[in-house]
Amino acid sequence: MYVMKNVVWALWMAILSMGLLACDRTQHSKVTKPNDWYTECVGSPLTAEEEAKIREQINADAKAQKIDEIFQKKRRAGFNGNVLVAQKGVVLYQESFGYAHLREKDTLRAEHTFQLASLSKPFTAVAVLKLYEADKLSLDDSIQKFYPDFPYRGITIQELLSHRSGLPNYLYAFMDSVRHGQKYPSNASIMRWFATVKPTPQRYNVPNRSFSYSNTNYMVLAAIVEKVSGMPFETYLRRHILDPLKMNHTFLVTNKADSTQLYRTVGHQYGRLLPKDYYDDVVGDKGLYSTTDDLLRFYKGLSANCLLSKKTMKEAFTPRSFERKGMKNYGYGFRMHLDEQEEVKYIYHGGWWKGYNTMLWMSPKDDFVIIVLGNSYNRSVYQIKELLDILHGEVQSDDIEKDL
Repeated sequence: MYVMKNVVWALWMAILSMGLLACDRTQHSKVTKPNDWYTECVGSPLTAEEEAKIREQINADAKAQKIDEIFQKKRRAGFNGNVLVAQKGVVLYQESFGYAHLREKDTLRAEHTFQLASLSKPFTAVAVLKLYEADKLSLDDSIQKFYPDFPYRGITIQELLSHRSGLPNYLYAFMDSVRHGQKYPSNASIMRWFATVKPTPQRYNVPNRSFSYSNTNYMVLAAIVEKVSGMPFETYLRRHILDPLKMNHTFLVTNKADSTQLYRTVGHQYGRLLPKDYYDDVVGDKGLYSTTDDLLRFYKGLSANCLLSKKTMKEAFTPRSFERKGMKNYGYGFRMHLDEQEEVKYIYHGGWWKGYNTMLWMSPKDDFVIIVLGNSYNRSVYQIKELLDILHGEVQSDDIEKDL
């Protein structure tokens, strides 16, 4: 009888644990049945009649033709990669140009995955903000709450999220004598190096003095996610973002090769294959691989408030580069273009890392998204003014690439 009670208790705890996981996944969404979390939150697919009506309303065919003309021109200028443009739930344009491996001439397909580079940062920001909504951390917490030996004090999580920490970029902070003995360091390694070496200068600015984009901020945030959640960063992303959104072809660079990586591309620069970089396994600031289709799911999840509450999303999309007025600004893991009234007009993030360059550009007002993933470095990835004009938006033609 005693054994039976123990078995029943164990079963009950297992069921309860599964229920808690389901509740966590449905947090801040309209979901009541976790069996098909994504469809219930984002909405059912459009019927053929609904899609036809929307396509006519937005003049989809004409837009697609103009978009194709633009990317054919980019292709002639050396663009190699995948593209997806969608508006109001309708895919206007999806195409692949070039090769996954230039030397092998293996034609790109929609299934191919690309290193997102700094486009990984929005995912890291969402991961941190989910822990914030779950009361696992406060945006006012210091780094020392989680890593007491971290040498630079007075830096909060919200300053990491908004690039206002003043921390130096880890990519350039450590001498060869420090790096000796570990070929591909992890986030934990970098955190130990900061604690033991205390590289100088300690910081470019005092905390919160000004905006200063640094990959270190998001490397530290990924390390904090691991410490707070008690699980590897990839596991947390998969459990709380990727799996709920059915982003089945998105993975972290540190994952072991499996079937999800069947269509993994490689990065090139000036036609030359780039080998694995020393800092490739450091994640949070970069490191995610994904497809255009999966990023469309991410866009839909954000737009429908499936991942975060409206209140938190508003905080994430609030400009936090206060030093000078201008069209460009940064929130929590997302860049923004502002209109003349300093209201958010576009939300975006780009990336560059070892031959890969990427762009995710969203318009909340006109409900469109532009996704461009390249694996042979080409600046045209960031030149999207013509696309915005087609999709009924305008933006200054300043150099987006400088923001990466």
